Amino acid sequence: MKSDRVLDVIGTLARLGLAAVWLISGVLKVIDPDQTYIAVRAYDVLPDPVVEVIAALLPWVEIALGVLLLAGNGVRVVALLSVALLLVFVAGVAQAWARGLSIDCGCFGGGGAVEPGATTYVQELLRDGGFLLLAGWLLVRPRSFWALDARLANTGRT
Repeated sequence: MKSDRVLDVIGTLARLGLAAVWLISGVLKVIDPDQTYIAVRAYDVLPDPVVEVIAALLPWVEIALGVLLLAGNGVRVVALLSVALLLVFVAGVAQAWARGLSIDCGCFGGGGAVEPGATTYVQELLRDGGFLLLAGWLLVRPRSFWALDARLANTGRT
């Protein structure tokens, strides 16, 4: 049906768009691990040893999610993991805003303290809301073009 093709196009755009978000975000954090540590620490909610672990692992988790989405492998599971991680990010930004911290989220590299009044919490939350919509679409309807999931399903493997 024509409507199925349109939905598959939307799914493909959502999958590739979210893959790009995770890949860009992860690579920018891998490039500057010290800044990633500063960004995670700026939220002021975790003890330093945990900050170190999060700052070291987060970029690789993001890259893994991006690669899986790019390949179209395990799309529904990756979408669920994406929703969970994005909700953690939204909670982090919201609590920083509520507590009056002046930080940049560090979502795409950078991050850490900024001048009071230089925060962009509303934009960050709206952007993450958009990413949640992409992940939510894939959670509900993971079908898309050029996905490894479809190829595996056609060969009888799961």
